[in-house]
Amino acid sequence: MKNRGKSDLSRRGLMTGALAGAAPFALGMAGLAQASSGPVGGLLNVRDFGAKGDGKSLDTKALQRAIDAAAERNGAVFVPPGVYRSGEIQLRAHVSVVAVPSWDYGNPGDTAIMLADKNASCLLNLTGARGATLDGLALDGGNLGTGIHGIFLNKPEFQHEDSFRIERCRVARFTGDGLSLKRAWCFSVRHSMLAFNGGDGLRFFGWDGFIMDNWFSGNRGAGFGARDVNASVTLTANRIEWNAQENILIQGGNAYNITGNFFDRAGTCGLALVARGEVSCGQMTITGNYFRRSGKNASPSSYDSCHLRFDTAEGIACVGNSLRTGRDDGGGGLWSPAYGIVYHNLADSVITNNVIHGGAMKQLLADLGGHRQGVIVKDNPGAIFSPPAS
Repeated sequence: MKNRGKSDLSRRGLMTGALAGAAPFALGMAGLAQASSGPVGGLLNVRDFGAKGDGKSLDTKALQRAIDAAAERNGAVFVPPGVYRSGEIQLRAHVSVVAVPSWDYGNPGDTAIMLADKNASCLLNLTGARGATLDGLALDGGNLGTGIHGIFLNKPEFQHEDSFRIERCRVARFTGDGLSLKRAWCFSVRHSMLAFNGGDGLRFFGWDGFIMDNWFSGNRGAGFGARDVNASVTLTANRIEWNAQENILIQGGNAYNITGNFFDRAGTCGLALVARGEVSCGQMTITGNYFRRSGKNASPSSYDSCHLRFDTAEGIACVGNSLRTGRDDGGGGLWSPAYGIVYHNLADSVITNNVIHGGAMKQLLADLGGHRQGVIVKDNPGAIFSPPAS
Protein backbone atom coordinates (compact mmCIF):
# COMPACT_ATOMS: atom_id res chain seq x y z
CA MET A 1 0.00 0.00 0.00
CA LYS A 2 1.37 3.40 -0.95
CA ASN A 3 2.29 5.63 1.98
CA ARG A 4 0.37 8.85 1.49
CA GLY A 5 2.40 10.65 4.10
CA LYS A 6 2.28 14.20 2.79
CA SER A 7 0.54 16.81 4.88
CA ASP A 8 -0.18 20.53 4.96
CA LEU A 9 1.47 20.96 8.34
CA SER A 10 4.65 22.51 6.94
CA ARG A 11 2.89 25.69 5.92
CA ARG A 12 2.14 26.32 9.58
CA GLY A 13 5.46 28.14 9.69
CA LEU A 14 3.68 31.04 8.03
CA MET A 15 1.56 31.68 11.09
CA THR A 16 2.33 34.21 13.76
CA GLY A 17 -0.60 33.88 16.12
CA ALA A 18 -4.00 32.45 16.84
CA LEU A 19 -7.31 33.77 17.99
CA ALA A 20 -7.78 32.79 21.62
CA GLY A 21 -11.54 32.93 22.08
CA ALA A 22 -14.21 35.39 21.03
CA ALA A 23 -15.44 38.75 22.22
CA PRO A 24 -18.45 38.67 24.56
CA PHE A 25 -21.77 40.27 23.77
CA ALA A 26 -21.16 43.36 25.87
CA LEU A 27 -24.01 45.65 24.87
CA GLY A 28 -26.73 46.05 27.48
CA MET A 29 -30.33 45.51 26.44
CA ALA A 30 -31.36 48.96 27.67
CA GLY A 31 -28.68 50.54 25.53
CA LEU A 32 -29.77 48.54 22.51
CA ALA A 33 -33.35 49.66 22.87
CA GLN A 34 -32.26 53.32 22.80
CA ALA A 35 -29.48 52.93 20.23
CA SER A 36 -29.14 55.59 17.56
CA SER A 37 -26.49 57.46 15.61
CA GLY A 38 -23.84 58.66 17.97
CA PRO A 39 -20.21 59.57 18.51
CA VAL A 40 -17.12 57.71 17.36
CA GLY A 41 -17.37 54.12 18.49
CA GLY A 42 -21.14 54.44 18.98
CA LEU A 43 -23.87 51.94 18.23
CA LEU A 44 -25.76 52.73 15.02
CA ASN A 45 -29.39 51.66 14.56
CA VAL A 46 -30.22 50.45 11.04
CA ARG A 47 -33.62 52.20 11.33
CA ASP A 48 -31.78 55.55 11.38
CA PHE A 49 -30.39 54.69 7.93
CA GLY A 50 -33.78 53.97 6.38
CA ALA A 51 -34.24 50.25 7.08
CA LYS A 52 -37.94 49.39 7.46
CA GLY A 53 -37.86 45.80 8.72
CA ASP A 54 -41.47 45.34 7.65
CA GLY A 55 -40.96 42.16 5.65
CA LYS A 56 -41.98 43.95 2.44
CA SER A 57 -39.45 46.71 1.77
CA LEU A 58 -36.03 45.96 0.29
CA ASP A 59 -33.58 47.02 2.99
CA THR A 60 -30.26 46.20 1.30
CA LYS A 61 -29.09 49.79 0.79
CA ALA A 62 -30.09 50.91 4.26
CA LEU A 63 -28.30 48.00 5.93
CA GLN A 64 -25.20 48.65 3.83
CA ARG A 65 -25.24 52.36 4.69
CA ALA A 66 -25.34 51.55 8.39
CA ILE A 67 -22.42 49.10 8.13
CA ASP A 68 -20.35 51.55 6.05
CA ALA A 69 -21.00 54.34 8.55
CA ALA A 70 -19.93 52.11 11.43
CA ALA A 71 -16.71 51.28 9.57
CA GLU A 72 -15.82 54.96 9.47
CA ARG A 73 -15.99 55.28 13.25
CA ASN A 74 -14.97 51.79 14.43
CA GLY A 75 -18.51 51.36 15.65
CA ALA A 76 -21.23 48.74 15.71
CA VAL A 77 -24.61 48.24 14.06
CA PHE A 78 -27.77 47.23 15.89
CA VAL A 79 -30.58 45.43 14.03
CA PRO A 80 -33.78 45.82 16.09
CA PRO A 81 -36.69 43.36 15.81
CA GLY A 82 -38.19 43.13 12.34
CA VAL A 83 -37.95 41.23 9.07
CA TYR A 84 -35.39 42.80 6.74
CA ARG A 85 -35.44 41.70 3.10
CA SER A 86 -32.03 42.08 1.55
CA GLY A 87 -29.65 41.23 -1.23
CA GLU A 88 -25.94 40.67 -0.69
CA ILE A 89 -24.39 42.82 2.05
CA GLN A 90 -20.65 43.52 2.27
CA LEU A 91 -19.38 43.43 5.85
CA ARG A 92 -16.53 45.73 6.85
CA ALA A 93 -13.39 45.28 8.92
CA HIS A 94 -13.73 45.68 12.69
CA VAL A 95 -17.50 46.28 12.53
CA SER A 96 -19.92 44.38 14.78
CA VAL A 97 -23.47 43.68 13.58
CA VAL A 98 -25.64 42.68 16.52
CA ALA A 99 -29.23 41.77 17.32
CA VAL A 100 -31.07 40.36 20.31
CA PRO A 101 -31.28 36.62 19.52
CA SER A 102 -34.81 35.19 19.76
CA TRP A 103 -34.60 32.38 17.20
CA ASP A 104 -35.37 28.74 17.97
CA TYR A 105 -34.75 25.43 16.21
CA GLY A 106 -37.43 25.92 13.56
CA ASN A 107 -37.94 29.69 13.34
CA PRO A 108 -35.84 32.86 12.98
CA GLY A 109 -37.61 34.65 15.83
CA ASP A 110 -38.33 38.37 16.05
CA THR A 111 -35.30 39.64 14.12
CA ALA A 112 -34.51 38.15 10.72
CA ILE A 113 -32.57 39.18 7.62
CA MET A 114 -34.18 37.39 4.68
CA LEU A 115 -32.51 36.80 1.32
CA ALA A 116 -34.36 38.67 -1.43
CA ASP A 117 -32.02 38.21 -4.43
CA LYS A 118 -31.97 34.87 -6.23
CA ASN A 119 -28.81 35.90 -8.13
CA ALA A 120 -26.69 36.78 -5.09
CA SER A 121 -23.61 34.76 -4.18
CA CYS A 122 -24.46 35.08 -0.48
CA LEU A 123 -26.41 37.16 2.00
CA LEU A 124 -23.48 38.38 4.16
CA ASN A 125 -20.05 38.66 2.54
CA LEU A 126 -17.19 38.44 5.06
CA THR A 127 -14.41 38.86 2.50
CA GLY A 128 -12.09 41.61 3.67
CA ALA A 129 -13.98 42.07 6.95
CA ARG A 130 -11.04 41.42 9.25
CA GLY A 131 -12.03 41.45 12.92
CA ALA A 132 -15.77 41.60 12.23
CA THR A 133 -18.35 40.24 14.67
CA LEU A 134 -21.83 38.89 13.94
CA ASP A 135 -23.89 38.36 17.07
CA GLY A 136 -27.50 37.32 17.54
CA LEU A 137 -28.55 37.47 13.88
CA ALA A 138 -31.05 35.15 12.21
CA LEU A 139 -30.29 34.80 8.50
CA ASP A 140 -32.80 32.99 6.30
CA GLY A 141 -32.25 32.05 2.66
CA GLY A 142 -35.82 31.03 1.94
CA ASN A 143 -34.42 28.26 -0.34
CA LEU A 144 -34.03 30.98 -2.97
CA GLY A 145 -31.85 30.60 -6.06
CA THR A 146 -29.06 28.07 -6.52
CA GLY A 147 -25.87 27.68 -4.54
CA ILE A 148 -26.31 30.86 -2.48
CA HIS A 149 -24.43 30.85 0.83
CA GLY A 150 -25.62 32.41 4.05
CA ILE A 151 -22.23 33.82 5.08
CA PHE A 152 -19.33 33.73 2.62
CA LEU A 153 -15.60 34.38 2.94
CA ASN A 154 -13.79 34.13 -0.40
CA LYS A 155 -10.17 35.25 -0.09
CA PRO A 156 -7.77 34.72 -3.03
CA GLU A 157 -4.90 33.83 -0.67
CA PHE A 158 -3.95 33.47 2.99
CA GLN A 159 -2.99 37.08 3.66
CA HIS A 160 -3.43 37.50 7.43
CA GLU A 161 -5.44 36.30 10.40
CA ASP A 162 -9.10 37.12 9.79
CA SER A 163 -10.10 37.01 13.46
CA PHE A 164 -13.83 37.21 12.79
CA ARG A 165 -16.40 36.01 15.30
CA ILE A 166 -19.82 34.48 14.66
CA GLU A 167 -21.83 34.29 17.88
CA ARG A 168 -25.40 33.16 18.62
CA CYS A 169 -26.48 33.31 14.96
CA ARG A 170 -28.98 31.15 13.10
CA VAL A 171 -28.13 30.57 9.42
CA ALA A 172 -30.76 28.47 7.68
CA ARG A 173 -32.42 27.54 4.39
CA PHE A 174 -29.74 28.71 1.99
CA THR A 175 -29.31 26.75 -1.23
CA GLY A 176 -25.54 26.75 -0.79
CA ASP A 177 -23.63 26.37 2.47
CA GLY A 178 -24.75 28.00 5.68
CA LEU A 179 -21.21 29.28 6.26
CA SER A 180 -18.70 28.90 3.42
CA LEU A 181 -15.08 29.78 4.22
CA LYS A 182 -12.36 29.91 1.56
CA ARG A 183 -8.87 30.52 2.95
CA ALA A 184 -10.05 31.48 6.40
CA TRP A 185 -7.31 32.04 8.94
CA CYS A 186 -8.12 32.34 12.64
CA PHE A 187 -11.82 32.64 13.59
CA SER A 188 -14.51 31.42 15.96
CA VAL A 189 -18.07 30.15 15.55
CA ARG A 190 -19.91 29.68 18.83
CA HIS A 191 -23.44 29.11 20.15
CA SER A 192 -24.89 29.21 16.62
CA MET A 193 -27.14 27.07 14.42
CA LEU A 194 -26.26 26.21 10.81
CA ALA A 195 -29.22 24.22 9.58
CA PHE A 196 -31.42 23.12 6.68
CA ASN A 197 -29.03 24.40 4.02
CA GLY A 198 -28.56 22.91 0.55
CA GLY A 199 -24.81 22.39 0.96
CA ASP A 200 -22.76 21.93 4.11
CA GLY A 201 -23.64 23.60 7.38
CA LEU A 202 -20.05 24.85 7.45
CA ARG A 203 -17.73 24.28 4.50
CA PHE A 204 -14.17 24.90 5.55
CA PHE A 205 -10.99 25.76 3.64
CA GLY A 206 -8.38 27.20 5.99
CA TRP A 207 -6.97 26.82 9.48
CA ASP A 208 -7.02 27.99 13.10
CA GLY A 209 -10.71 27.69 13.91
CA PHE A 210 -12.58 27.47 17.22
CA ILE A 211 -15.99 25.84 16.67
CA MET A 212 -17.87 25.36 19.91
CA ASP A 213 -21.38 24.75 21.22
CA ASN A 214 -23.21 24.88 17.87
CA TRP A 215 -25.98 22.99 16.08
CA PHE A 216 -25.22 21.58 12.63
CA SER A 217 -28.61 20.16 11.72
CA GLY A 218 -30.42 18.87 8.65
CA ASN A 219 -28.07 20.12 5.95
CA ARG A 220 -28.09 18.35 2.58
CA GLY A 221 -24.32 18.07 2.55
CA ALA A 222 -22.17 17.48 5.61
CA GLY A 223 -22.66 19.22 8.92
CA PHE A 224 -18.99 20.26 8.83
CA GLY A 225 -17.18 19.62 5.54
CA ALA A 226 -13.45 20.27 5.03
CA ARG A 227 -12.70 19.30 1.43
CA ASP A 228 -9.79 21.64 0.70
CA VAL A 229 -6.63 22.61 2.65
CA ASN A 230 -7.61 22.45 6.32
CA ALA A 231 -5.85 22.32 9.69
CA SER A 232 -5.76 23.38 13.33
CA VAL A 233 -9.41 23.24 14.37
CA THR A 234 -10.98 22.73 17.78
CA LEU A 235 -14.48 21.20 17.55
CA THR A 236 -16.01 20.96 21.01
CA ALA A 237 -19.50 20.48 22.48
CA ASN A 238 -21.37 20.67 19.16
CA ARG A 239 -24.55 18.80 18.28
CA ILE A 240 -24.15 17.49 14.72
CA GLU A 241 -27.26 15.74 13.50
CA TRP A 242 -29.47 14.63 10.63
CA ASN A 243 -27.20 15.85 7.86
CA ALA A 244 -27.76 14.01 4.58
CA GLN A 245 -24.08 13.13 4.12
CA GLU A 246 -21.39 12.89 6.82
CA ASN A 247 -21.92 14.72 10.05
CA ILE A 248 -18.21 15.63 9.89
CA LEU A 249 -16.06 15.08 6.79
CA ILE A 250 -12.34 15.94 6.90
CA GLN A 251 -10.26 15.35 3.79
CA GLY A 252 -6.49 15.55 4.20
CA GLY A 253 -6.71 17.69 7.34
CA ASN A 254 -4.39 17.79 10.32
CA ALA A 255 -4.13 19.09 13.89
CA TYR A 256 -7.77 18.70 14.98
CA ASN A 257 -9.15 18.36 18.49
CA ILE A 258 -12.64 16.77 18.25
CA THR A 259 -13.93 16.46 21.79
CA GLY A 260 -17.23 16.12 23.59
CA ASN A 261 -19.57 16.36 20.59
CA PHE A 262 -22.94 14.66 20.06
CA PHE A 263 -23.28 12.97 16.64
CA ASP A 264 -26.78 11.84 15.68
CA ARG A 265 -28.36 10.26 12.58
CA ALA A 266 -25.74 11.11 9.96
CA GLY A 267 -26.74 10.22 6.41
CA THR A 268 -23.46 8.34 5.93
CA CYS A 269 -20.49 8.30 8.36
CA GLY A 270 -20.76 10.05 11.66
CA LEU A 271 -17.12 11.16 11.28
CA ALA A 272 -14.96 10.44 8.22
CA LEU A 273 -11.23 11.14 7.95
CA VAL A 274 -10.07 10.46 4.39
CA ALA A 275 -7.19 11.46 2.14
CA ARG A 276 -7.39 14.44 -0.17
CA GLY A 277 -5.52 13.27 -3.26
CA GLU A 278 -2.01 12.44 -2.01
CA VAL A 279 -2.51 14.30 1.29
CA SER A 280 -3.39 12.11 4.26
CA CYS A 281 -5.08 13.11 7.49
CA GLY A 282 -2.83 13.44 10.50
CA GLN A 283 -2.43 14.38 14.16
CA MET A 284 -6.00 14.33 15.45
CA THR A 285 -7.48 13.65 18.86
CA ILE A 286 -11.02 12.24 18.88
CA THR A 287 -12.25 11.66 22.40
CA GLY A 288 -15.33 11.77 24.60
CA ASN A 289 -17.84 11.93 21.73
CA TYR A 290 -21.16 10.13 21.46
CA PHE A 291 -22.13 8.62 18.09
CA ARG A 292 -25.74 7.56 17.62
CA ARG A 293 -27.52 5.85 14.69
CA SER A 294 -25.16 6.94 11.89
CA GLY A 295 -25.63 5.78 8.29
CA LYS A 296 -29.27 6.69 7.76
CA ASN A 297 -28.92 7.07 3.95
CA ALA A 298 -26.08 4.61 3.31
CA SER A 299 -26.47 1.12 1.94
CA PRO A 300 -26.05 -1.47 4.72
CA SER A 301 -23.47 -3.18 2.49
CA SER A 302 -21.36 -0.01 2.24
CA TYR A 303 -18.58 1.01 4.62
CA ASP A 304 -20.21 4.46 4.58
CA SER A 305 -22.74 2.93 6.96
CA CYS A 306 -20.54 3.47 10.02
CA HIS A 307 -19.93 5.73 12.97
CA LEU A 308 -16.23 6.41 12.32
CA ARG A 309 -14.21 5.89 9.16
CA PHE A 310 -10.45 6.41 9.02
CA ASP A 311 -8.91 5.94 5.56
CA THR A 312 -5.24 6.87 5.09
CA ALA A 313 -4.16 8.73 8.20
CA GLU A 314 -1.39 8.92 10.77
CA GLY A 315 -1.16 10.19 14.32
CA ILE A 316 -4.83 9.51 15.13
CA ALA A 317 -5.88 9.05 18.76
CA CYS A 318 -9.46 7.73 18.91
CA VAL A 319 -10.12 7.04 22.58
CA GLY A 320 -13.07 6.99 24.95
CA ASN A 321 -15.98 7.44 22.56
CA SER A 322 -19.39 5.77 22.83
CA LEU A 323 -21.21 4.29 19.80
CA ARG A 324 -24.81 3.14 19.48
CA THR A 325 -27.18 1.98 16.73
CA GLY A 326 -30.67 3.34 16.18
CA ARG A 327 -33.35 4.32 13.72
CA ASP A 328 -35.49 7.39 13.01
CA ASP A 329 -37.50 9.16 15.67
CA GLY A 330 -40.85 7.48 16.12
CA GLY A 331 -39.51 4.05 15.17
CA GLY A 332 -39.26 4.55 11.38
CA GLY A 333 -36.37 4.16 8.97
CA LEU A 334 -33.61 1.57 8.79
CA TRP A 335 -31.64 0.44 11.78
CA SER A 336 -28.04 1.61 11.34
CA PRO A 337 -25.10 1.64 11.06
CA ALA A 338 -23.80 -1.64 9.71
CA TYR A 339 -20.27 -0.99 11.02
CA GLY A 340 -18.90 0.64 14.14
CA ILE A 341 -15.36 1.77 13.23
CA VAL A 342 -13.87 1.22 9.77
CA TYR A 343 -10.13 1.76 9.36
CA HIS A 344 -7.56 1.41 6.56
CA ASN A 345 -3.94 2.44 5.86
CA LEU A 346 -3.11 3.91 9.26
CA ALA A 347 0.23 4.69 10.89
CA ASP A 348 1.16 5.56 14.47
CA SER A 349 -2.47 5.57 15.54
CA VAL A 350 -4.49 4.31 18.48
CA ILE A 351 -8.13 3.11 18.49
CA THR A 352 -8.76 2.01 22.04
CA ASN A 353 -11.14 2.10 24.97
CA ASN A 354 -14.16 2.98 22.87
CA VAL A 355 -17.49 1.46 23.90
CA ILE A 356 -19.50 -0.09 21.06
CA HIS A 357 -22.37 -1.45 23.12
CA GLY A 358 -25.03 -2.39 20.58
CA GLY A 359 -23.00 -0.11 18.34
CA ALA A 360 -23.31 -1.81 14.94
CA MET A 361 -25.61 -4.14 13.03
CA LYS A 362 -22.94 -6.15 11.19
CA GLN A 363 -19.39 -5.64 12.49
CA LEU A 364 -18.00 -3.64 15.40
CA LEU A 365 -14.50 -3.09 13.98
CA ALA A 366 -13.82 -3.41 10.25
CA ASP A 367 -10.06 -3.62 9.60
CA LEU A 368 -9.43 -3.08 5.87
CA GLY A 369 -5.67 -3.53 6.24
CA GLY A 370 -2.79 -1.74 4.51
CA HIS A 371 -1.43 -0.36 7.79
CA ARG A 372 2.08 0.89 8.41
CA GLN A 373 3.98 1.09 11.69
CA GLY A 374 2.60 1.66 15.15
CA VAL A 375 -1.13 0.89 14.89
CA ILE A 376 -2.82 -0.21 18.13
CA VAL A 377 -6.45 -1.34 18.18
CA LYS A 378 -7.57 -2.93 21.44
CA ASP A 379 -10.00 -2.84 24.36
CA ASN A 380 -13.05 -1.67 22.43
CA PRO A 381 -15.85 -3.65 24.12
CA GLY A 382 -19.25 -4.02 22.59
CA ALA A 383 -21.81 -6.26 20.92
CA ILE A 384 -23.68 -6.50 17.63
CA PHE A 385 -27.18 -5.08 17.91
CA SER A 386 -30.15 -7.21 16.92
CA PRO A 387 -33.42 -5.28 16.48
CA PRO A 388 -36.36 -6.48 18.54
CA ALA A 389 -38.92 -8.59 16.71
CA SER A 390 -41.76 -6.46 15.39
